[in-house]
Amino acid sequence: MDFSSLITTRYSVRAYRADPVPEGVLNRVLEAARLAPTAANRQPFRILVIPTAGREAELRRVYDRAWFVQAPLVLIMCALPGEAWTRSDGLNYALVDATIAMDHLILAATEAGLGTCWVAAFDPVAARDVLGLSEGMEPVALTPLGYPADAPRPKQRKPLADLVDRERW
Repeated sequence: MDFSSLITTRYSVRAYRADPVPEGVLNRVLEAARLAPTAANRQPFRILVIPTAGREAELRRVYDRAWFVQAPLVLIMCALPGEAWTRSDGLNYALVDATIAMDHLILAATEAGLGTCWVAAFDPVAARDVLGLSEGMEPVALTPLGYPADAPRPKQRKPLADLVDRERW
């Protein structure tokens, strides 16, 4: 699949089949995140892979939607600010790096025929508790990972002219 088709095909999946994700496919998706560019190549992120079976109630404490735990896996992208590059004005790039890695992961999943849904509206306190996150790990985004049981809806996006300015604001 060429890149244009890939980014057009990707959508937020909100219904999943229970079919398992083969380990080789999962590893290709995770490898895409590992290869993502990060500031000064510090790679200040960690990905937690959580099987949903038997943990549905726990995971719904983090994000309370039934479809969130339909997929066989949930992936949690965590930023590690203590390992990140910091710009001279003090801006720590951990969140930027983690989101770039998450985007690579999601696109690789789409290419492999898997569905994802970028979830940011989760409860970070519950995430820390349920997932046992260590100090210094910031949960950034979650996604179910599995085979879609729904179909994409038409995408609504702003026109390019509303998003791009040239040379000056």
